[in-house]
Amino acid sequence: MNSSHPIVVELHGVHKTYRLGEHVVRALQGVDLSVRRGELLALTGPSGSGKSTILNLCGLIDTPDSGDIVLGGTSVKGLNEVQRTLLRRDVMGFVFQSFNLVPVMTVAENVDYPLFIAGVGAAERRQRVAAQLVAVGLQDHAHHRPDALSGGQRQRVAIARALVKRPRLVIADEPTASLDSHTADQVLELMRERGHAEGAAFVIATHDSRLTSRCDRIVALLDGRLQ
Repeated sequence: MNSSHPIVVELHGVHKTYRLGEHVVRALQGVDLSVRRGELLALTGPSGSGKSTILNLCGLIDTPDSGDIVLGGTSVKGLNEVQRTLLRRDVMGFVFQSFNLVPVMTVAENVDYPLFIAGVGAAERRQRVAAQLVAVGLQDHAHHRPDALSGGQRQRVAIARALVKRPRLVIADEPTASLDSHTADQVLELMRERGHAEGAAFVIATHDSRLTSRCDRIVALLDGRLQ
């Protein structure tokens, strides 16, 4: 992946259809979209408008029926599942509404886990985890388990875990939905600050107007099309 490429991910003429029994859902109908380094992009629209489908396609969790997805200047067409998994591991971070932390691991272990999976050496892992916990203001909670933390603190851990790999792209699905207003503001400011500081592009699906007001760009979806 060419890290100097200003555009991190692009969708070109992407179509995606799902079948639910007899029912055909046209999730995306010819979507064109590009996201640049350091940009926070909010995807908005009602349930069923295609937000989650775009996240799944950008995150290489799903494949389009037609059209192309370009990551760091390179088409991902024809990649096998192993290659897609390695790309997710090496260049992407993920933040979820429900945090998705491992309850039996400490905060530091949760943040360390992606680096461990990627085979990063122990000394470098310790250094990067410590720096990331300072960046999200949780250095004093390194040895706590997630159940000892507030919702906002857990989401900070999730952001630290997503960014510790120094990803080019962070996929965030309703990251503030389970947070109160004050906490949501803090988490949004953190995502914005870290995204700009580290050059990571954020693609964020949200219904939260507090979040969209802080993003660099808002893209509205309706019935699988950009508005």
